[in-house]
Amino acid sequence: MNLYQSVGTESDSEQFDTLFSSDGVSIERIVSAGKATPEGEWYDQNWDEWVVIISGSAGLLLGTDPVVKVLNKGDSLFLPAHLKHRVEWTSADQPTLWLAVHLNRKDG
Repeated sequence: MNLYQSVGTESDSEQFDTLFSSDGVSIERIVSAGKATPEGEWYDQNWDEWVVIISGSAGLLLGTDPVVKVLNKGDSLFLPAHLKHRVEWTSADQPTLWLAVHLNRKDG
């Protein structure tokens, strides 16, 4: 699969594609356009995750830090298991293309 294949520009959409999965590790391509985690909801994952922005940008809230962490093209971030986090926004003018590596994931 080409990472840029089928990267749409439809606003308020999100697409998840598993690129690789084996022995507790999975690599996922995420395409977001004008997307945010619903108000009041937080991710609290049982596994570590490393993400990198391939194109576009995103703003994340991490734990109790009130400052939005902005990620631009080429920026990466490690999210340890159980670090509560949420996506505040992704680029509205172009799709945000993420690669997410999930480590020690037990639930598929």
